[in-house]
Amino acid sequence: MTESHVALDALARGALSRLGVDVDALTHPATDPERERSLIARSPIDGSYLFGVHAIGPEAADAVIETAHEAFRQWRVTPGPVRGALVKRLGELLTEHKSDLADLVTVEVGKIRSEALGEVQEMIDICDLAVGLSRQLFGRTMPSERAGHRLQETWHPLGVVGVISAFNFPVAVWSWNAAIALVCGNAVVWKPSELTPLTALGCTALLERAIAETGAPQGLAGLLLGDRRVGERLVDSPRVPLVSATGSTRMGREVGPRVAQRFGRSLLELGGNNAAIVAPSADLQVAINSIVFAAAGTAGQRCTTLRRLIVHSSIADDVVARLSDAFASLRIGDPREEKTLVGPLIHEESFRAMQTALAAATEQGGEVVVGGEQVEVAGLGGYYVRPALVRMPGQTEIVRTETFAPILYVLTYDTLEQAIELQNSVPQGLSAGIFTNDQGEAERYLAADGADCGIVNVNVGTSGAEIGGAFGGEKETGGGRESGSDAWRAYMRRMTTTVNYSGTIQLAQGVDFS
Repeated sequence: MTESHVALDALARGALSRLGVDVDALTHPATDPERERSLIARSPIDGSYLFGVHAIGPEAADAVIETAHEAFRQWRVTPGPVRGALVKRLGELLTEHKSDLADLVTVEVGKIRSEALGEVQEMIDICDLAVGLSRQLFGRTMPSERAGHRLQETWHPLGVVGVISAFNFPVAVWSWNAAIALVCGNAVVWKPSELTPLTALGCTALLERAIAETGAPQGLAGLLLGDRRVGERLVDSPRVPLVSATGSTRMGREVGPRVAQRFGRSLLELGGNNAAIVAPSADLQVAINSIVFAAAGTAGQRCTTLRRLIVHSSIADDVVARLSDAFASLRIGDPREEKTLVGPLIHEESFRAMQTALAAATEQGGEVVVGGEQVEVAGLGGYYVRPALVRMPGQTEIVRTETFAPILYVLTYDTLEQAIELQNSVPQGLSAGIFTNDQGEAERYLAADGADCGIVNVNVGTSGAEIGGAFGGEKETGGGRESGSDAWRAYMRRMTTTVNYSGTIQLAQGVDFS
């Protein structure tokens, strides 16, 4: 074992133990001969395998879902504010163990410390929002056309909410769903990425502790550590009325129809080929700082990563020069070190995909201005790269394709209409932004015939959404909404009711059936 491997193993085991996970009972050496029945925890920091985590099969997944359904039957009649007490306790435990969960995020995903802590803070924030929501699951009372009648709507829990999460946000996305689903009266069964079993174990341990301490029904928090077959069981189960799935557009094309076939609901958070426009009036210091984080943060492995920059032709050379200097100066390396700004790609496949995309960009007339090369980090394996800045002659096929790596394509425009057309003419529609100090341009961009994405910003980068607003996108991004605003309604069913207290029979629309 290398010194790095020993340190990572110790960091992961220590964090899991403090989170309440029985490490010895749930894990075994990565060299175990039965590893095909396991998930192998690994770290992109040095590319090493840490240890195996016991996985389950499809039949065991069915049992977890059934247990969650039975817990839901009790939980759905529990008053909302009481349900809120469970999520409040979860938020307290997350606050107490913020550093431990951040350690696991860094170990499994390679996020720098600041980003790992920020992801856990998102969990704490969504718990705060959900606790308040537990007293505000409002319906409406509408005026009835019939005298002596009351017309209203109420909202009720759905049942078991299935959550399928991706590797890049291994804890935050689960919490967005779990916190809201629980206060709405649902149970939650989670199928995490096979690349991040440790963070899933840590989160589930904290929720199970909160359940025990608040007297909530056991089984509300189900965890499915397993392969694709386990996820398919969750997608196909009639006991799961809502499946919230985060991942690629390809994955969404499979999940959506399968859930719809059984008349279930799906909440899809899929690909994002995000763009930002830089107008001549922009404050370039604000723009450059925002662009660099949006393009290079998490090594380009966010669904909201900035992948296309559309710059007015009059300032394009200046913007590219500034970005080139910034990209060249980024500190790339071990995410555990305080001054590191860009950690590793998740695995070799991501590195290969990046190199393939850069080659295609060159073939399609592009010029790599800076970056794209692998960076050697002393004492570590893993796949570290310098974020790439690529000038393109137009929006070619590779520019229209999302590559989950730090590549920023630069295009130019002459009129705002051209810029908006460039931005919108891709299949995805998650996040977008414009940098301008022209109020008219900003309003035009936000109009109905402006940006077509679910998250649209002015003088803000494409990454870093707050939990108070609904998160999600349009077109091939899937149309789902999670987190704040009225996203809670996706986790409930609406009931329209009429109460007749008139003592007479009256039909709507003046129908006479006497």
